[in-house]
Amino acid sequence: MATELQAPQTLQAAIEFFSDPDRCHAYMVSMRWPDGNVICPTCYRADPRYLATQRRFECRNRHPRRQFSVKVGTIFEDSPIPLKSWLLAVWQITNCKNGISSYELARALGVTQKTAWFVNHRIRLAMQDPSGGGMLSGEVEVDETFIGGRARNMSRQKRERVFKGKGRKAPMAGKAAVLGLLERHPQKGLSRVRTMVVENVRTSNLQPQVERHVEDGATVYTDALKSYQRLDLYYQHKVIDHAETYVDGVIHTNGMENYWSLLKRAIRGTYVSVEPFHLFRYLDEQAFRFNEREGKDADRFSRTLRQVVGKRVTYDVLTGQGAQPQ
Repeated sequence: MATELQAPQTLQAAIEFFSDPDRCHAYMVSMRWPDGNVICPTCYRADPRYLATQRRFECRNRHPRRQFSVKVGTIFEDSPIPLKSWLLAVWQITNCKNGISSYELARALGVTQKTAWFVNHRIRLAMQDPSGGGMLSGEVEVDETFIGGRARNMSRQKRERVFKGKGRKAPMAGKAAVLGLLERHPQKGLSRVRTMVVENVRTSNLQPQVERHVEDGATVYTDALKSYQRLDLYYQHKVIDHAETYVDGVIHTNGMENYWSLLKRAIRGTYVSVEPFHLFRYLDEQAFRFNEREGKDADRFSRTLRQVVGKRVTYDVLTGQGAQPQ
């Protein structure tokens, strides 16, 4: 049985640790096949030959693509970027509290901004929770927010495009609606959050999402938005009216409000401009860091690497020019 290599604990240690290509390869092998049994991604045979000079494996069965690297079948596949740069990029995006922009990552890795943007999105795909996290239970805060640029900061052409057919005085026109659910925990700091983009904040959009993610009978805390009124059919629904007060004992949505401030700080301060059709990827990134905040940098790094297998997104898909590969 193979043992997993010890992950570096700091960024400086990671730079030194992954400076050796052989060590990068061995570390990724231990992440992908922790039991030591390397499996061919084509025929699933578990005893390939190792070609040390190429840092590749060769399946003993004869078939197309019998040679494969540790990148095959992961978010790193078909990338000319060396594995050490990928690993340092994963470290940065999982551990920088407010994220890392494509421009900053490009300077750090010595690649173009377009390449760094693509790298960031592939890593965000690995940060998605593959299991969905299960149903939320106990005490759950539910709140909504709007994310998007301010009209006064837009160019005339963009303002006309965004506000077309919505009325210039519509306060949330041109913004994306986001629903958030935060499961409280009796121990401070162990709450977990889940967010999703919704078409609007009407009952027909919000209630199905709450029912999909929160167990029946849970205690749900919301503000006085009318779209939440029907939640008392399935939950113990507690309402805080922000026109009167923000806290009434345990009835509040301050946990979600705190999370919104973290999310918007990252979007406005680091990424500056996020297109609505990519917004869910940034939500996944921020939710991952929030839910894993009690762990160490090495823990977040290792967990993300364990989730790189079987996830693939192409540049054409990200730019809206192709379909997501199955």
